[in-house]
Amino acid sequence: MTTVTEKVNLLGLTREQLIEFFASIGEKKFRADQVMKWIHHFGVDDFSSMTNVSKALQEKLSDCAEIRGPEIVSEDISSDGTRKWVVRVASGSCVETVYIPQGTRGTLCVSSQAGCALDCSFCSTGKQGFNSDLSSAEVIGQVWIACKSFGSIPASAERAITNVVMMGMGEPLLNFDNVVNAMKIMLDDLGYGISKRKVTLSTAGVAPMIDKLGEHIDVSLALSLHAPNDALRNTLVPVNKKYPLNVVLDACKRYIAKLGEKRFLTIEYTLLKDINDHPEHAEQLVELLKDVPCKVNLIPFNPFPHSGYERPSNNAIRRFQDALHHAGYSVTVRMPRGEDIDAACGQLVGQVQDRTRRSERYIAVRQINS
Repeated sequence: MTTVTEKVNLLGLTREQLIEFFASIGEKKFRADQVMKWIHHFGVDDFSSMTNVSKALQEKLSDCAEIRGPEIVSEDISSDGTRKWVVRVASGSCVETVYIPQGTRGTLCVSSQAGCALDCSFCSTGKQGFNSDLSSAEVIGQVWIACKSFGSIPASAERAITNVVMMGMGEPLLNFDNVVNAMKIMLDDLGYGISKRKVTLSTAGVAPMIDKLGEHIDVSLALSLHAPNDALRNTLVPVNKKYPLNVVLDACKRYIAKLGEKRFLTIEYTLLKDINDHPEHAEQLVELLKDVPCKVNLIPFNPFPHSGYERPSNNAIRRFQDALHHAGYSVTVRMPRGEDIDAACGQLVGQVQDRTRRSERYIAVRQINS
């Protein structure tokens, strides 16, 4: 009986992992640098196109390795220039990646899981349930696909993607190893050479993993806060019942303190009409964050069907922003982008083959309430 050996997908390997791979097939470590550059600087997925790699090694690599990104299902472009890719991952589910242009900045919002295990009440991704973690190749593959679509390879060309945020589908810290490896490739000069200040991981607050993150990488950190007290956050962000605000914020402060260099935590706060947008909520937020080096992103709620929430009025948003400004905080209001292609923050749904039956229960409740 012949045993078929699965090929190693080099797309998701860090430089250190590539060096180990080439050593395992009897090749010198400099081959790792060569091949990594071909993959990420030039977008090459065919070993025969690597002109400084010998024919013999090209054939060896073809036998035992591959360079394979996620399958592109669709690509949509919004009237405001936002782009959204739907890609199919190994589990059969589809996830979404969004590119947001703004002046000289191009931000790519990358997914880490098919669905999400956390079920935040105002997020459409959470209502899809959960299927699987993405592999490191599927995470970095989203960057690889986007760069190729813009023709911003080789790396010497003008960059289309200047920032990457792990704010797409899923909780990145619950797919720790694959996400960290993908971010290492984003930072690596032979990968995408993005500044550590311009790669941001966003978490709903998995406190122990925030501490672990600080042991492995020094990217920027964002906390999806959304409520200024535990009682309200327990409803909006259920993981708060396990890791309450004082625990999460202490972990964030430890992480930021390790970074030094005047780095800040980014606070993400989705404003929900009559839920968390009152003046007293702003006052509570000011008090909560008084010892946290941070800046605040206010995100007016982006509606999706049967969510049960509404976007606050412009006046309510402005009052909330002004209250934080007057207390000395740096505050921005994130304007909706890509709404016409369902690419706005909180709207990413993909096509998740739900293993949790959460989407089934959510649909049943919607039908009862309709």
